[in-house]
Amino acid sequence: MKPTARLLRTTDGSDLVFTRTFKAPIDDVWASVTEPQRTARWFGPWEGDAGPGRTVKVRMAFEEGEPWSDLYIDACEPPERLLVTADDEAGHWRLELLLTEQNGVTELTLIHHLTTEEGIGETGPGWEYYLDMLVSSREGTPQPNFDDYYPAQKAYFEQLT
Repeated sequence: MKPTARLLRTTDGSDLVFTRTFKAPIDDVWASVTEPQRTARWFGPWEGDAGPGRTVKVRMAFEEGEPWSDLYIDACEPPERLLVTADDEAGHWRLELLLTEQNGVTELTLIHHLTTEEGIGETGPGWEYYLDMLVSSREGTPQPNFDDYYPAQKAYFEQLT
């Protein structure tokens, strides 16, 4: 698996940016990243009363122990933008999904707003894996194996800093 992410410096720190493209309408891709039965296929299900300013619980179905995490919804602008924040044992996560569509092709951009670049060699491969899980769930292809991402991609992400 070849990593695709870029690291962009911002006035607030750094953004780790990933992009995937789907031959599908934006509403369908939005459903893949927001509906619990569809997120369960590639990330994990969630439960709660979703909406801006609210917190839902997300189960990390493909992590050891399948832990639950609180996810605060900072912004939700269907079908174009979702901004969420989580604090858990793995750290502070501020994640933004941006979707755009042209001619029936939807581009999904995941931005991990980093507070530090420390640990990027572990975090980056994880997002590549999860986004490829999203692709496989939508295309009906075999799920990727995390061992193909980490530690194989660690050096790529570390050299971005």
